[in-house]
Parts: sequence; structure tokens; C-alpha cells
Amino acid sequence: MRTLRIAVGVECSSLTVLLINLFTIHMKAISSLVGPLHGAAYLAVITATALAPSTASSGARWRAAIPAIGGLLALWRLRDRSRASNP
Repeated sequence: MRTLRIAVGVECSSLTVLLINLFTIHMKAISSLVGPLHGAAYLAVITATALAPSTASSGARWRAAIPAIGGLLALWRLRDRSRASNP
């Protein structure tokens, strides 16, 4: 779960930087540096979700593959499932 939380944070923050860059100054250097970081974080979210033992029956695996918000959806789903099983 820790790896997933870190990957989700990196994915969200890199997407924010990319969108701010797109709508403001649109520097190619920022896009070329942050774009691959965002892609790697997206793949890390999918991998970390697939490797988590509690994702098989929770439906979090397919949520992780949704671009931009999938990591957050998967993380929220896993948190809800863990809270429900540990009252």
C-alpha cells in the first residue's frame, strides 16, 4: 500500500505540473522532463495495484488502469475494503 500511495502522489502531482504547463507557458523542457515521469508513475500505479494481495476481489485492478484518476480510485477502493474488513 505504501508503494501505491507514493506512486499515486507522483502521478497526480506530475499530471498537475503537465496541465499547468500546458495552459500557461507551455515549455517543451518541462513536458519532456515531467511527461516520462508521469508515464512511469502511471505504470507503477497499475503494477502496484496488480501486485497488492487484496485487489483480486475488490475491483481495484481495473480502476487503476483509468488514465489520470485511476490510481486515486483504486487507492480509495482498497482503503474502503480494508476499513470494512477491520472494524
